[in-house]
Amino acid sequence: MHLQFLFRTITKEALKGNICHHVQSLHTGYQLLAADKALLMKLRKNTGYTFINCKKALEKFDNDIAQAESWLHEQAQKEGWSKANKLEGRKAREGLIGLFVGDKVAAMVEVNCETDFVARNEMFQQLVKDVTLASLAHHQSKNQSHAGYVKSLLVGDELSKLSMGNRPSLADHVAFTIGRLGENICVKRAVTVGVPAEWHIGSYIHGSVSSQTEVAVGRYGALVMFRGGKEGEQDALGSKLGQHIVGEAPVSLGNMDDLSCGDSENRLLPQTFLFDPSRTVAEFLRGKQAEILDFVRFQCGETSTEETE
Repeated sequence: MHLQFLFRTITKEALKGNICHHVQSLHTGYQLLAADKALLMKLRKNTGYTFINCKKALEKFDNDIAQAESWLHEQAQKEGWSKANKLEGRKAREGLIGLFVGDKVAAMVEVNCETDFVARNEMFQQLVKDVTLASLAHHQSKNQSHAGYVKSLLVGDELSKLSMGNRPSLADHVAFTIGRLGENICVKRAVTVGVPAEWHIGSYIHGSVSSQTEVAVGRYGALVMFRGGKEGEQDALGSKLGQHIVGEAPVSLGNMDDLSCGDSENRLLPQTFLFDPSRTVAEFLRGKQAEILDFVRFQCGETSTEETE
């Protein structure tokens, strides 16, 4: 009898302890769940990855958000390269031109994708801006001591190996973006220029899709290197010349004394000026006491000479 009473007493105490422990565990678990949810929301906001992937990353690293974020980026990079390899060769004719003009330097790039839908995506537009600034940084690092006119065209491996800050190369950055957007993306070309102190760089971007940013983004772009013009009016002059170049699509500069060939004229200086049909570009420049040294025009998706050969 004494043994039965003792057994029941021990059993009751054990059950009481288990119940208390269970209730305490539920309470602690609720607190952890709330904390986990806050971490999950933070990681999701920081990275933009899905809730499932963010949850998996936090579980993998015991809620260490820094390690989880780093791991998510690594996985996205691997997935991006896998998708990039699968999508390689698919036609990418859409996309955007990025253009930046600084103090006596400028860069213009073309980045292509498969659809206009992706071209309107903020991540793709950010890639275009990043490529533009990376091209400019490359130009400045190579031509720090050069005082004359410098123009460089970057294509292929030269572009792929550009440094992109938090990523090893431009190629890695593109692969990462492919992984997120699911389309073939390629950086087709970039041009950078630097002019002497007495020269100016005019620019124009057409079909702009992004405002309030240092890099202009659109479907067509032009750079024009010139000197002269009235003090304080060079920016407006450069913009007008850039608009003419985008609109009339000249393929060469020509000479100030060249005679116009009419509607088929593809040299810039003998062309009828877009803003004053009574004069050629050369005649307009004479009136402004200005001269053009060089120009560059990009049209998104245009077929280059190399591609047609």
